Formats: sequence, structure tokens, C-alpha cells
Amino acid sequence: MVERRKLKKNLGRFDILFFLLCTIVGLDTVGTVAAHGPEAFTWMIVLAAVFFVPSALLFAELGAAFPQEGGPYLWVRLAFGHLAGAFTAFLYWVTTPVWVGGTLSVAAVTAFTTFFGDGTTLGGAGFYAGALAFVWTGVLAAVLSFRIGKWIPILGGWARLVLLGLFSATVLVYAVKNGLHGFGAGDFVPTWAGFIGLIPVLMFNYVGFELPSSAGEEMRDPQRDVPFAIFRSAVLSVLLYSVPVLGILLVLPVAAVTGLGGFLDAVRQVFTVYGGHVQADGTVVLTGLGQVLGSACAVAFALTLFSSGTAWLMGSDRALAVAGYDGAAPRGLGVLSERFGTPVRVNLLSGVVATGVLVLTHELTGGDTAKYFGAVLSLAVSTTLISYLWIFPALPALRTRFPDVERPYRAPYPTAIATLLTLLIAFATLQLTMPGLGADWFGADFAPSGWTHDERWTYLATQGLPLLGFALLAVAFWALAARTRRRQAPDR
Repeated sequence: MVERRKLKKNLGRFDILFFLLCTIVGLDTVGTVAAHGPEAFTWMIVLAAVFFVPSALLFAELGAAFPQEGGPYLWVRLAFGHLAGAFTAFLYWVTTPVWVGGTLSVAAVTAFTTFFGDGTTLGGAGFYAGALAFVWTGVLAAVLSFRIGKWIPILGGWARLVLLGLFSATVLVYAVKNGLHGFGAGDFVPTWAGFIGLIPVLMFNYVGFELPSSAGEEMRDPQRDVPFAIFRSAVLSVLLYSVPVLGILLVLPVAAVTGLGGFLDAVRQVFTVYGGHVQADGTVVLTGLGQVLGSACAVAFALTLFSSGTAWLMGSDRALAVAGYDGAAPRGLGVLSERFGTPVRVNLLSGVVATGVLVLTHELTGGDTAKYFGAVLSLAVSTTLISYLWIFPALPALRTRFPDVERPYRAPYPTAIATLLTLLIAFATLQLTMPGLGADWFGADFAPSGWTHDERWTYLATQGLPLLGFALLAVAFWALAARTRRRQAPDR
């Protein structure tokens, strides 16, 4: 009662739509997907049908039927209790600063050094200055109320549409002028090895429909607007993911595609049609209009990364704050700002965690950005996916526990959908911690970029130990909230 009165209704229908575009369409993983070759495009379509669309149906019902602040945390707590809610809230939250301080910050720095520097990643002070500016600008943006902060997802959504539209049009121009990298229809045939390698990152790309519901009480009409925004963003998201992946595959040979620089390398290659050339050793040099447009795309790319990180900070920080005032996390984290109506304490905690991840991982990998990117991306993905092991089953459980709640939209076959999604999540999580298990564990085709087969146990430790630590911290948060759970609001 004390905290919820501070919330302000600032989100309309199209605000939620752009929020979802920034939540789901994260261009930092496009290169990782494209590095698996043409069958990656096939698996994108398959998982869109068996995972993306069913999850949209599930969250359309949950977001409209239970529109209270806290979204995924609240659904799990209502379905399975405070301990399960504590696990969900903590894992759902902690993945965001890990992702922002890890993959997003290094990808943004790489974008600027690719187009404004000498093509190499900044080292030492230069790297930290750029990456820390990225992290803390995002944190401060998340502190602002949605009345102001919502413009960041709106700008980020338009940046995606302009960037990917320009890239797609330029690929066509490049094809007419230079031809394209060839591959046959057989290269699109899906394989078991491709499924194992792709399912974790594709599912990471395809989650996030529930995030705006973390701010459910800040929406003007969530029961109507949530289903509207989810179904429209689903169509746009599939297009915005498939077009750049296909464009990269058409322009670059698979062997030349990297998880970190794949999209940026493809942009540089095709933009030579406006000015520039490819040297004998394969180095791309942009000049004139090509350099101008390439630099503009680098800025737009960085803006898409920034808006993705900021949108997730806004949503996941709210989920943890609600857990704080609802009895599944320390009460001190559940304090909202009177001025902004935002969880400033959790926002700042996210910034500290992101900074710690940034510094620790950079130092442990000796500045090797490829190894840095691969390890942190896997940890961010696995932490995210594990939280959904409770979120998806919440739908059939809430149907049973609260049958009389008004449901403006009802998902078909809720138990079947929840079971399918949960099994896919469990399999993807296993593949993240032990890549290639079932085909060739940590073999050359499955090892994250920058890692070798001999380092498989080290890699497993980089995934398993943090996950164990996160689980213990979630239990500690739940235990520290015991006093909050014992308090009852007075009858009114």
C-alpha cells in the first residue's frame, strides 16, 4: 500500500509496442545466430512457430488477467508461493546487469571502434571509459519515470526499423552490383547439431513478451493494450530478426561470420556500394558516402543496444522491487521513489553489478573480447531462461487457483503450451552450461567463440558457479524477507 501509491500511469498502447520491440529484438546476438550458417534461418522459423507464438499466447492472457505491478514475479508468487517467486525475481533481475555489463557494453564499444577507430577493440582506459559510460547512462535512464523514460524504447524501436530497412535495401543494391555469397537449398536443411547449437540463443532472442507487465500498474489500460502490443510485436520481431540474419548470410561466407562482429562486418561489406572497397586481404575500407552512412549505422546500432538494455533494466528492476515490498526480497529493495515512481535503489544496484561483471570478466579474459562475449552471453542467456522454468507453468496453475478472475483473452491449451515451453527451456539451459551435449560436448562446432576444447571445464565453471551463487542469493533474499511476509495491511 505504501509503495504502490507512488506508481504513475504513463504507458499507452504504442508505448508498450515499442517497449516490446526493444525487449525482444536485440541485435547483439544476430551475428551469433548467423555464424551457424543457412540452417540458422530455418531454425529461426521453426522456433518462431513452436516457441515464440505459443509464448505470445501465454503472456497475452497472463498480462491481461493479472495486470498488477511485478508481472512475472507476481504470477509465480500467486501460483507457487514466495520462495518460487524469490527465485524467479532474483534470476529474472540479475541477468539484466550481467547482460548489460557484459555483451551489450562490449558490442557497443566494438561498433564505435569498427567505424570510428582503427577496427580494433579499445584496450585499457579507452575500453572502460566507453563501456562504463554505456552502463551508467542506461542505469540513470531507468531511474526516470516512464513519462520521460519511455522515449528511449520509442527511439530504439525506430532505430531498429531504420537501421534494418537501410541494411536490407543496401543488400539488394550490393547484390545487383557485386553478386552474393552462394549457398544451395540443401544448406537450409535443419540438423540435430544445428538445433543443439542454436536453440539457446534463439530462445533468448524470443523471450520478453512479459517484461512490460512488470510495470502493469503504470499502464493506462493493460487488459486491452497488452494483447494488442504482444501480437503486433511478435510479427515485427520475426521480420526484424530474420532479415539481418539472411542479409549476413548472403553477403559473408559462414567462416567469416563472428558472434560479436557479424552484423557490423556485413554492414561494412555492403556499404562499399556507396563508397569504398574490399582489399586483397579481405579488409573493408569505406570512403565518402559509404563512411558517412556506415558511421550513422554504428550510432543506430549502439542506440538499439542501449535501448534493449534500458528496457530490460526498467522491467526487471521493477520485478525485483515488487518482490521487495511483497515479501520475496529484502524490504529495502522494495522502495519506490516518490518523485519518479521508480525503484531507484534496485536501479543503482543493477549498475554496481553490471560494473562488477564488466571489470571482472574483462580482466579474467585478458581483454580477449571474443572470449569475453561468448562467456558472458552464455551466462546471461542461461540465467534468463532458468527463470522461465516457473513463469511458463504459472498459466495453468493460475487457471486452477483463480478460475473466477476475468480473462479478456484466453490462451488455447494452456497446459500443453506451458509443458512444451518449459521442456524447451530446460533443454536450452542444459546446452548453455554444457554446449553440444548429446552430439559433441564442447567440440569445435559447439564451443563458444574464443574457447577451446581443453578449456571446457573452465567454461563449465564460469557458468555453473555463478548459477549456484545466484540460487543461494535468491534463497537468502527470501529468508531476509520473512519479516515483510509476516506483516499484514490493515483492513480498509
